[in-house]
Amino acid sequence: MALTTRRRVLTTLGAALAGTVALPAASAFAGESKHGPRPLWRAHAHNDYEHPRPLLDALDHRFGSVEADIYLVGDQLLVAHDPEDLDPARTLEALYLDPLAARVRANRGWVYRGHHRPLQLLVDIKTEGSATYLELDRHLKRYPHLFTTWAHGRVRPGPVTAVISGDRAARAPMEAQAVRHAFYDGRLTDLGSAAPASFTPLISDNWTLNFTWLGVGAFPDAERSKLRNIVGAAHARGQRVRFWSTPDVAGPARDAVWTELFDAGVDHLNTDDLAGLESFLDARGAA
Repeated sequence: MALTTRRRVLTTLGAALAGTVALPAASAFAGESKHGPRPLWRAHAHNDYEHPRPLLDALDHRFGSVEADIYLVGDQLLVAHDPEDLDPARTLEALYLDPLAARVRANRGWVYRGHHRPLQLLVDIKTEGSATYLELDRHLKRYPHLFTTWAHGRVRPGPVTAVISGDRAARAPMEAQAVRHAFYDGRLTDLGSAAPASFTPLISDNWTLNFTWLGVGAFPDAERSKLRNIVGAAHARGQRVRFWSTPDVAGPARDAVWTELFDAGVDHLNTDDLAGLESFLDARGAA
């Protein structure tokens, strides 16, 4: 686990989903102009809520995707990695939904001013999926102009696209809805399935369960071919690709894996090291 992503202190959907009651301080909008800094749509902040300033640190580093783990406690959605870390003040609204709504208002309808693509908010459900999702759906409905929606077979882009991951019991109530304010995080087993990209725009999976290479030595040709076939199959269906449990300790091994993921067209690179991934993508002129 020392080499893999560790815990640290969302045409088909097309361009709308590609990339991705406390108000944030004024500094949250610092540096925003008519066209703000170029977002890094391929950068995904894993365990984003563990940074000193959840969401805001990732936005300062121009990330296009952030991840929040949630627990259903009563009718509250609390953000934490483990149950012992639950804090009633750390709600999904306080850390993510309200600050995003305020930023979108300040930036003329988008998370990044002048960049008309949605930020991806990956919500990882840690409690029973069906009940937690239904409560989450009630929360998302309180922000009618914030989220990309799917209604009666059509997608309406919004400034934020919520994608639901975690406990797989969330899938059934989502599939039953005629109107959704969120989308589903598929797995590699969903590639080529009947589930359309308008339901599963994102395909995520565990790197270490699918590949043996962790950045040391040459990337085996068979594994490189497998990776590119996965990305090609997903992109042909209008889906994006992300892997978790990739190496996340700064150094040559992590850079080697990130380089292969980047070159293969993987849509979201997963990290807890915001500055490290920002520098890596900037060096490659990525957007």
